Amino acid sequence: MASTAAGKQRIPKVAKVKNKAPAEVQITAEQLLREAKERELELLPPPPKQKITDEEELNDYKLKKRKGFEDNIRKNRTVISNWIKYAQWEESLKEIQRARSIYERALDVDHRNITLWLKYAEMEMKSRQVNHARNIWDRAITILPRVNQFWYKYTYMEEMLGNVAGCRQVFERWMEWEPEEQAWHSYINFELRYKEVDKGRTIYERFVMVHPEVKNWIKYARFEEKHGYIAHGRKVYERAVEFFGEDHVDENLFVAFAKFEETQKEFERVRVIYKYALDRIPKHQAQELFKYYTMFEKKFGDRRGIEDVIVSKRRFQYEEEVKANPHNYDAWFDYLRLVENDADPDTVREVYERAIANMPPIQEKRHWKRYIYLWINYALYEELEVKDPERTRQVYQASLDLIPHKKFTFAKMWLLYAQFEIRQKNLQGARRVMGTAIGKCPKNKLLKGYIELELQLREFDRCRKLYEKYLEFSPENCTTWIKFAELETILGDTERARGIFELAIGQPRLDMPEVLWKSYIDFEIEQEEYGNTRNLYKRLLQRTQHVKVWISYAKFELSIDSPDRLQKCRQIFEEANKSLRNCEEKEERLMLLESWSDFEKEFGSDSTMERVRKLLPEKVKKRRKLTAEDGSDAGWEEYYDYIFPEDAANQPNLKLLAMAKMWKRQQVVEPTEEDAENAPMVEGTSSPSDEPVAPPENGSDRNTATETEREATYDDRDDDVSSTSSESDSSDEDGETEEKRSRSRDEDAEKEEKRSRSRDEDAEEKRSRSRDEDAEKRSRSGDEDAEKEEKRSRSRDEDAEKRSRSRDEDAEKEEKRSRSRDEDAEKRSRSRDEDAEKEEKRSRSRDEDAEKRSRSGDEDDED
Repeated sequence: MASTAAGKQRIPKVAKVKNKAPAEVQITAEQLLREAKERELELLPPPPKQKITDEEELNDYKLKKRKGFEDNIRKNRTVISNWIKYAQWEESLKEIQRARSIYERALDVDHRNITLWLKYAEMEMKSRQVNHARNIWDRAITILPRVNQFWYKYTYMEEMLGNVAGCRQVFERWMEWEPEEQAWHSYINFELRYKEVDKGRTIYERFVMVHPEVKNWIKYARFEEKHGYIAHGRKVYERAVEFFGEDHVDENLFVAFAKFEETQKEFERVRVIYKYALDRIPKHQAQELFKYYTMFEKKFGDRRGIEDVIVSKRRFQYEEEVKANPHNYDAWFDYLRLVENDADPDTVREVYERAIANMPPIQEKRHWKRYIYLWINYALYEELEVKDPERTRQVYQASLDLIPHKKFTFAKMWLLYAQFEIRQKNLQGARRVMGTAIGKCPKNKLLKGYIELELQLREFDRCRKLYEKYLEFSPENCTTWIKFAELETILGDTERARGIFELAIGQPRLDMPEVLWKSYIDFEIEQEEYGNTRNLYKRLLQRTQHVKVWISYAKFELSIDSPDRLQKCRQIFEEANKSLRNCEEKEERLMLLESWSDFEKEFGSDSTMERVRKLLPEKVKKRRKLTAEDGSDAGWEEYYDYIFPEDAANQPNLKLLAMAKMWKRQQVVEPTEEDAENAPMVEGTSSPSDEPVAPPENGSDRNTATETEREATYDDRDDDVSSTSSESDSSDEDGETEEKRSRSRDEDAEKEEKRSRSRDEDAEEKRSRSRDEDAEKRSRSGDEDAEKEEKRSRSRDEDAEKRSRSRDEDAEKEEKRSRSRDEDAEKRSRSRDEDAEKEEKRSRSRDEDAEKRSRSGDEDDED
């Protein structure tokens, strides 16, 4: 710091900030900028307009501007916009050389800038410096050959200048770089504008080799078709099919080829093309192909052709399914059904052979159930459609050789084979087949089928032998015993049939013994052997005491036309009632009594009906506690029980119930009786003849004993008072005093008795009320538990119903989504087709415009 005369210079004091707390209203930088914008503080006034009047001022102006541009360039050489502005300003002053120099300097800085080259070449073209422009375009396409804009501008300039050869040369140089498709189309359209069709064809040949796509081959073929070269167009399509082969086929190529032939009225060729394509393209890639094929057949084909289209489509679908899963036998069945309707036998046989070659991988019968029907259908087709019995026999034999009979077999296959042999009048062969089947794998169905076969042939001796074999194989089968006995009955040998039935019921184990016994009884009834029938019923009742047996026995006795049939029937009912008395199933006993009651109503008298009516049980509703599987309490359940009058085990309970009802009725009338009996005891003198009130029959022992003791006490007191009064007649005063005391004691005793009785009545009434309330509460709780259980079951049903509804709704939503996806896919395909058509129309319009321009150019040249 500088010094002065007064000394050192003083530094001004800075005001100290006392309050350093933040201000209440904070101001942000955004608010400051907004305020400056609103007040327009940074807007500078426009510079004054300068009018140049002489050359000196113009030179000064140029120098100033050039200095400014040069300064900007020095500051940042890489900003190409500064160079372009500088060059355009020089160009506006017609200083072409200076502008050219600026562009060259800029290219030294960044020679890969596309805008710089374009501005440079446009400046030269505006200045009509053609050679300079050509030089710039040559340099640009040499340095940046992949920038298509340079090529387009260059060729357009040459064509506008009328330099067709030069333009073609530029196109050739461009094609050496194998550019994108639009560049080739531009070259082809250029040649077509000058009617050079052959050269266009040559360019297309190179184009489809550089860009080997289906759409380019189709464009090539349409180019030939448009210019009238039909043979060349067909050849292009054929070459395209050969070029892509079977590995890279595309449905669009065949659709375009078919449409081309359709326009040429070659309908047979169209049909061949469609069929060739459908045989080689997977089904999921040939949707459009099927659609166009169907449309073609509808327009130009007959009914047979349309059906062929549909059949081929379905065949394609089935082929895809069986390829995806060869063990999908349902798809094979559908495929075979389709092929059988239209194809020749060789084709059907081929499909059958392919199907039966897919054996199940596991030797389990459930996996073979669908597969074996392929063999059955194959054999039936050979027999019924082709009429080839020898081949049918081979099919049956091959299928039986294939089945692992040691693990499982199919009786249906053996029976069909035997029936086939019978249709061929080869009875010995059929018997041989069935014998082999029974020897290898005996089954119920096989034995039944063999027996039915021999029955149809009326070979009863063979049937007997087969039944014997059958019973040796399965002695517990009651149906076999019954059928064997029926056969003997039909043949008239009743003793043999009875012997068969006896052997049958003597078996230790049977699957349906009740059916066997019923058949035996019916057999004896048919033979009118009623004694044997009664013996059978008695033997059966020794084995089982089922109520239906008793009822059937009674009905049998009733059905016999004899004078004592009613007595026998009634006797059987009585025996049944006695035997079922200890039966746990009370419903069976009730069923017997109801049947007995019906019998008495129809055939009995009033006394017998009354007797049976007294035996009928009383229906009582009871409750029992339920326990869940885990041992927890599951509430209460109501059920009906039957109480039979003659059931001795239930008599105590019934007596107790009757006594309880009587006691409850007695409680209602007891206060009135007590008042009536207590009145003379209060008024009159004591009398030894007073008797105590009898207790109710249904009262408890404790109450009865208490009341008896009290009555005895009162009688003793009366006797004491009488003896005392007789002894005290000598003294009147003492007698009166004693009498008063005795009366007072009597009154006190009566009062005490009334109080005790009232207390007992109140306590008993309270106990009865509490018991009634507890019973009512239990019934209410049981009802509430039943209601809760019912609510739970309803809620479970509602939940299940809701879940089923939600599943149905989800399925419907999924179906709607799939439909919407299909519709969207269809819309997208339609939009793509429309876009392709629009693009084709645009290309055609461009070609027509180009052709019109070329024609107008030719007319101008001629003019």
